[in-house]
Amino acid sequence: MGSSGMKLVVVGAAGRMGQALIRLIHQTPGVQLHAAVAREGSAFVGRDAGEISGLGPIGVEITSDPLQAFLHAEGVIDFTSPATSVTFAGLAAQARIVHVIGTTGCSPQDEEKFKAASRHARIVKSGNMSLGVNLLSVLTQQAAQALDAQNWDIEILEMHHKHKVDAPSGTALLLGEAAAAGRKVDLTASSVRVRDGHTGAREAGTIGFATLRGGSVIGEHSVIFAGEGERVELSHYAGDRSIFARGAITAAMWAFDKKPGFYSMLDVLGLSQPE
Repeated sequence: MGSSGMKLVVVGAAGRMGQALIRLIHQTPGVQLHAAVAREGSAFVGRDAGEISGLGPIGVEITSDPLQAFLHAEGVIDFTSPATSVTFAGLAAQARIVHVIGTTGCSPQDEEKFKAASRHARIVKSGNMSLGVNLLSVLTQQAAQALDAQNWDIEILEMHHKHKVDAPSGTALLLGEAAAAGRKVDLTASSVRVRDGHTGAREAGTIGFATLRGGSVIGEHSVIFAGEGERVELSHYAGDRSIFARGAITAAMWAFDKKPGFYSMLDVLGLSQPE
C-alpha cells in the first residue's frame, strides 16, 4: 500500500454510485483514487473524475480502458452491470488485485465466473454493501429459524427509485437467502415472486416478494413474519447512497491483505455464521 493509501479504481465512474465513490474515496484516509473508468463512448471519458462528481479537479482523468487502469492498482470497486462486472473480474484475476462487486441482477452463470476469478483475485461480492442491511440479514436468518414455517409466513417487501432496472432488488434476494438458510430450504424452490389473479390460499413455508418502484427512494426493505394474531417486522431504510460506497471502501481495505478467495460483506463485518 502506497504512502497515501490503497490505490483504488472506480469503474462505472459516470453513474450515481460511481460519483458517490469518487467523492468518498477522496475524503477517506487510507485509500486514494488511482483511476476512474467509464464505458466506451461515454461523454465523461477524458473529463476529470473530481469535476464530474462535484469535488472540483483532482487530476484523475476518466478513461475507457480498464486494462490500463487496473495495471498498477490495488483494488477495483464495481457497481456496474452483470456482464461488465464479469469482464472486470477476469481483469482483476489477471492483475491479482481486490475486486469489490456491488452489482446486482447477476445470473448463476455470472456467479460461477466470479468464483473462477476468485482463485486469483480477492473478490468481495454482496447484494448490499451497508452494515445495517448485513446485520438485518443475520437477524432475518435467526428469526426464520426461530419461527416455524407452519405458523409463520415470510414476506419481503422492497421499494426503490424509478430508475432501478432489476427486481426484486439484490438486497431483497440477500434477505430471502438469509430467511431460506434459517429455514434450511432452497430459496428458488420456495419463493413466490409474482401474485396475480386467483392464486388460491398462500402455501405454507413459501417466502413471498413484493416490489415497489417510484420516485427517488434509495432503498427500503422489510422482512415481515406474519403469524396467527401477531406480526414481527425487521426493516432497513437507506437515506443516502454513500452508505453503500462506504461499505465498499471498507470491503476493499479489509481484502487488501487477504488471500485470493470469494468473500461477502458478512466476512468483512465479522458477521459470518459458522457453516
